Amino acid sequence: MSALSSTDVDYVREVVRATSAIVLDLSKTYLVESRLAPVARQVGATDLSDLVARMRRDSSGRLRDRVVDAMTTNETSFYRDAPLWAALEQQIIPALIAARARERALTFWSAASSSGQEAYSLAMLLRDRFPDVVAGWNVRIIATDLSADMLGRAAAGRYTQLEVNRGLPAPRLVRYFERSGTFWQLQDEIRQMVEFRAMNLVKPWPFVPDVDVLFLRNVLIYFDQSTKQAILGRCRSVLKPDGHLVLGTSETTLNIDPSYTRTVTGNATTYRP
Repeated sequence: MSALSSTDVDYVREVVRATSAIVLDLSKTYLVESRLAPVARQVGATDLSDLVARMRRDSSGRLRDRVVDAMTTNETSFYRDAPLWAALEQQIIPALIAARARERALTFWSAASSSGQEAYSLAMLLRDRFPDVVAGWNVRIIATDLSADMLGRAAAGRYTQLEVNRGLPAPRLVRYFERSGTFWQLQDEIRQMVEFRAMNLVKPWPFVPDVDVLFLRNVLIYFDQSTKQAILGRCRSVLKPDGHLVLGTSETTLNIDPSYTRTVTGNATTYRP
């Protein structure tokens, strides 16, 4: 498909920024074009310029929503960043279990959950390593995303061979998935542990409870400084005092929100409110 004009690129960037507060780097015009191409094919646009022209005429906003979905979908995989998952299994979750022994409740939130691998990784870990807690406690795993398409995919729990090859241990594939044609279908016992909800992080958070572990990985990098500060402030308001904020390996609260304390557990870094 033909390349976009600078005017069209600026229009798409502004639509994405206004909807999600995500700032698309001008140096990544190729990424804008590569993510718009499938949308153009799906709606029958002749080229990318025609797609943008349709966006401008779209009074319902549905096409704009599809474009924003395409532009804000993040890369994810099962058990991404192995040191984090080792720290969760061996130290962070056991410490939280000990601290919550009286109330017998744990809440985890996977923000910007994309196609669900992060939330399901946690659900399988809990089922495998802490079965008594899963069986006898009030354990909530909340997963939210801006993209309705991603939420639908995540809730279905169907993954390609390539997706299960990326980070999913073979024993958990065998235990928790069943072959379904060319896909792998996650079993209901794991799917039912996760609550999927639509949510825009820059808009009100009406249903978020107090959280023990909040995963906000590889999200802040897309926002400007003031939006990062606002989101981190909101995260503090829902994190329990001894809770953990989990950011991407290239992200930090340093020079953004000094209220957080950086904590190293094993080879993993989290942030405490």
